[in-house]
Amino acid sequence: MNAPSFLKRIIRSVVHPNERARADRKAKQVVELYHSLLSERGEVSGAALAREALATYQSLPETALPALFDLLASEFSPDPDELTRACQDYCAQPSSDTLIRLFQLVEPPRQELFRRLNMAPGGTAALVGMRERLLTALKAHPEWKGIDADLAHLFSSWFNRGFLTPERIDWHTPAIILEKLIKYEAVHEITGWRDLQRRLEADRRCFAFFHPALPDEPLIFIEVALTKGMSDAVQPLLDLDSPVSDPQAANTAVFYSITNCQRGLRGISFGNLLIKQVAQQLGREFPRIKTFATLSPVPGFRNWLAGATEQLAAIPAGRSALDELKRLEEPEWFKQTSAAERMQKLLMPLCAYYLIHARQNDEPVDGVARFHLGNGARLERLNWLADTSKHGMQHSAGLMVNYLYRLDDVENNHEIYVKEHRVVASSRLKKLARECPLLRPSGKR
Repeated sequence: MNAPSFLKRIIRSVVHPNERARADRKAKQVVELYHSLLSERGEVSGAALAREALATYQSLPETALPALFDLLASEFSPDPDELTRACQDYCAQPSSDTLIRLFQLVEPPRQELFRRLNMAPGGTAALVGMRERLLTALKAHPEWKGIDADLAHLFSSWFNRGFLTPERIDWHTPAIILEKLIKYEAVHEITGWRDLQRRLEADRRCFAFFHPALPDEPLIFIEVALTKGMSDAVQPLLDLDSPVSDPQAANTAVFYSITNCQRGLRGISFGNLLIKQVAQQLGREFPRIKTFATLSPVPGFRNWLAGATEQLAAIPAGRSALDELKRLEEPEWFKQTSAAERMQKLLMPLCAYYLIHARQNDEPVDGVARFHLGNGARLERLNWLADTSKHGMQHSAGLMVNYLYRLDDVENNHEIYVKEHRVVASSRLKKLARECPLLRPSGKR
């Protein structure tokens, strides 16, 4: 980076004192409205005040948000003294009355504030947007964790299954929603209208969850290919010129993309509900379909591999592996037959080990694995060079995984994963993991 552009970035990042003072004043004005809203008892006047408070919040400049979040954290948290007295009262006399009083004081006033803001038109969308803005700065401001916890707690109720509407997305869906699918797709980029149209043809399905308060905003959507057999590569599924097959002849539904659309709803789980509902619906529509599986990325594999160099270097079998792994930095190494064969023999066991044995806090390191295993899927098959896109090579060396959803086994698999933290995997994947240098006798820890 050259010096002038660097200086420009520094200058832009510095908020002028007068501008900061104005931003702080605006934040305080919003907070005054929030206090008024909490003190308002009348339903009609409360709704009007909620609209005003929401509109004032939405007019805030970005520079005012830190001051607003600071005030939300400091002025709308439980009173420590009152909470202490309530705890002491309950310990001294553990009755229903003292317990109810304790519950009332434990709940931060912020939660009631957010409930009242939600009365205003567009309130739900604004609060989801507020959490998205909050999350971007949460690591630098841990003192805001209480605000995040309150919003997440409320969203878990507001966005529960009873309020969600599953809808099939097809070429007749309103354009405003189709445009958002193109915008939000996070797994395999939709390159334009022709690409989207192919993903909505007769041998494809797309389903999304919607909420009444966000009618034109998909919360999550899932893309499905109806195929003969379990797919082992994603490029054929994404090929715009691939022939459209007869869906009635399909025996497998392949979930090849799942996208959560609203960053402000991070941590609110919709995917497990949608997968199960889609599987049941497809089973009714196409009785021949008996296999429900994903074709999933392994997004953390390359990062984990880079962090495993010390473990590999410590064992004799790992030293030659490290030399070979350097080839991953060579462009299009996978197009060289001999190099690809050697890399396949090395990477497949390493990736199987990563998916089954690499842990963080007793759970798999890989986020996609946590999602599907937690939903009751089985780790079924590892596919070589299944995604040769730039993104696929950079993050997973082209590897992809089939997670198998056997509807009769989903609940049992879920229980095994949650209670025992055990990865349910096919015998061939377990065998492949045992071939990893890190589990061989010379490298066993």
